[in-house]
Amino acid sequence: MGLNILKRKYIGEIFLSKKYINREQLQEALEESVKQGKKIGQVLLSKGYISEDMLFECLSLSMGVEYLDLKSINVSKDILNILPEKYARKFLSVPFKVDADIVWVAMADPTNFVYREELSKITGKKISVVLSSEKEILSFIEKFYVRTSLSSEIDEKEVEEVDTAGKIYEENIDVSEDNDSAPVIKYVNSIFFDAVTNKASDIHLEPFEREISLRMRIDGLLQTMTPPSKKYYSAIVSRIKIMSELDIAERRLPQDGKCRVRVANQIVDVRVSIIPTIWGEKIVLRILAKNLFGLDIERVGFSAKELENFKEAINAPYGMILITGPTSSGKTTTIYSALGTINRSDLNIMTAEDPVEYEMKGINQVHVRTDIGLSFANILRSFMRQDPDVILVGEIRDTETAQIAIQSALTGHLVFSTLHTNDTISTISRMSFMGIEAYLLADAVNMIIAQRLVRVICNNCKQELNNVPESIYNRLGIEKNKKFYVGKGCSFCGGTGYKGRIAVFEMLNVTKEIRTCIADKASEVELRKLAKEQGLITLRQNAVNKLLEGVTTLDEVFNVISIVDR
Repeated sequence: MGLNILKRKYIGEIFLSKKYINREQLQEALEESVKQGKKIGQVLLSKGYISEDMLFECLSLSMGVEYLDLKSINVSKDILNILPEKYARKFLSVPFKVDADIVWVAMADPTNFVYREELSKITGKKISVVLSSEKEILSFIEKFYVRTSLSSEIDEKEVEEVDTAGKIYEENIDVSEDNDSAPVIKYVNSIFFDAVTNKASDIHLEPFEREISLRMRIDGLLQTMTPPSKKYYSAIVSRIKIMSELDIAERRLPQDGKCRVRVANQIVDVRVSIIPTIWGEKIVLRILAKNLFGLDIERVGFSAKELENFKEAINAPYGMILITGPTSSGKTTTIYSALGTINRSDLNIMTAEDPVEYEMKGINQVHVRTDIGLSFANILRSFMRQDPDVILVGEIRDTETAQIAIQSALTGHLVFSTLHTNDTISTISRMSFMGIEAYLLADAVNMIIAQRLVRVICNNCKQELNNVPESIYNRLGIEKNKKFYVGKGCSFCGGTGYKGRIAVFEMLNVTKEIRTCIADKASEVELRKLAKEQGLITLRQNAVNKLLEGVTTLDEVFNVISIVDR
């Protein structure tokens, strides 16, 4: 890499010359770029016309500089000392190589000559630049400037001060701008930053005899991250307790709390759970960021027909809608997307939840507290005196709650709730086993939805799967000429081959015929046969459809099938 002189070329023409897009797509992107005030590359990326690798390849050619994947770079503390962290964040620029009078810097915008001149003044050296993505630069800062400082170079006095600090409640802590904070505070903030930018749902901090484990659940799977040194763990625990208004002196009993942080102008609620283990306190942080994970009913995963049916059901004046599935199958997201869709000023919407996962404007949410007698059943009784139109019962766990919920649905209220059942038909049997009379169940329930989550193939590294055994087609019951796809793994998806998750559904509309069947106490076999005759698409079929559409992989589909075929 020598010193580079930037030579700009029109990026749209580069996309065309590479045959990544056609003229019509370019014109469409240009028009949207002007309307939305976005760069043309970002418009093309959002439309799925190009991948992230294609974008940076063409940006590199347009700017006349090399593109560098920072994930493959390791740097020493001496190189980091060339450019202080606050300037790295300010200019979105990080040093990765130094010679006698030259420092090589990765920049999100290498064409910004003002930034380049400032960097030259700060470092006292000539600047040679390469292009990197903003996301990779921020991750580099968190990994090297923040994480390495806590694993090796913390002042013991600073650790002690954090560990013995008093109880301070800090609302909306901004984890993106903490350049002057103590190292332990910066480290904790960096964990939140990583979790939110990687769209993790949970953070696990676990102490063991000789080390600490740090893992994040991304797209449903726990992934190991770089952990802190064990000798600073008590300080990290104390910082999290302070943020969550927990007792920093209590280390023998479990504690639960919550805090709220700000990441890149995004407010994120965090649910905190701490339990004592033989080697110290384990912490699990649940990230509740509704506009990061998306509560848009259009993006949950419904097909066009399913979405039409669901919207019709949630706009009914009364009746019950049940969402079923195991833990972490996306039930909460589906219900919140429904509530967000129907939430308006002429409806009184009330929820009983354990716990309240997302705070929603205009909706009255009540947190279940069984330790003081505030159970689902007791809350529902109180709701009946609050003139509700729509009620959410977080989960039907017992006969009393089920009976009150059914009665509410029969007396003019729209009721949403969840159950842990395998499919739609078995949900009817479960409610019967809980003591609900068949004729009441038949009259009350409008719709039952069973769902699972499958991981989505990364569009950046998606490729056709070859040499699929004939036995796979036979097991799935599909034609042998159908194509399957996988993600080979890239920097965009962290090498997993997947990016994000989507729900697959089994949606049972309780029609007049099915109501009659339920009231007559028909068996599950009879109900399932009738439902299929009326067009029921099972979880198994829905998962296979997602496979044939190229949305997910064989492995993900067989995870669904292995459960529903039991």
